[in-house]
Amino acid sequence: MELQGKIALVTGASRRIGREIALALGRAGADLALHYFRSAQAARQLTEEVRSLGRRAEAFQADLAVPQQIADLLEAVGAAFGHLDVLVNNAALCQPTPIDTLTPQQWDAALAVNARAAALCIHHALPWMSAGGTIVNIADAAITSRPDHLAYCASKAALLALTANCAVALAPRGIRVNAVSPGIALWQEGDGEELKQQMLRRIPLGRIGGAESVTQAVLFLLRSDYVTAQDLRVDGGWHMG
Repeated sequence: MELQGKIALVTGASRRIGREIALALGRAGADLALHYFRSAQAARQLTEEVRSLGRRAEAFQADLAVPQQIADLLEAVGAAFGHLDVLVNNAALCQPTPIDTLTPQQWDAALAVNARAAALCIHHALPWMSAGGTIVNIADAAITSRPDHLAYCASKAALLALTANCAVALAPRGIRVNAVSPGIALWQEGDGEELKQQMLRRIPLGRIGGAESVTQAVLFLLRSDYVTAQDLRVDGGWHMG
């Protein structure tokens, strides 16, 4: 896919990796629908940054834990832009959930935002997406061992299953579906030096990837017209550590 002039929706676009993916798409020539939940100011700033690249950008608020708001989001994006070429399911809820203290509410919240929301975004995007459209799901922790984030990892594993099955289901329509599984691209706020060193020891390359490692993987999958049903691991070998 040539991204110049294409319409892309990025969920969870206002912060961190979502923001970097949106900017990379804008630099590649795409017009952006930018989803956010609570970070309204950050979404406004990102919208202006994308517009400064000479691309169209509009911000859309929605709580992806609420199915009706997902339907309304995709309807609003479709009405504003007329169609959709690219969907990047990036929004995620990440909370510590060790098995000893896991609650039903934590489990349901992780699955709702990280797996169900992506499925519903795809479902509601399809009326606006024709042959040649492409979807990338950000899966990350599905393939790594993080027992302190049990629900998060399980929800991302579900996202990989969604990716594979949607790729097969949508191939006859000419729509490709892939996933990117980053390791540690950016440190979290509050990560101490001891934790950082502990995490780095689990990565064979011994370093974090940086946002560009993820954005380049997303761009590769969007542009590669014969690639579908793949999970591109961008984790420095963490899944083997």
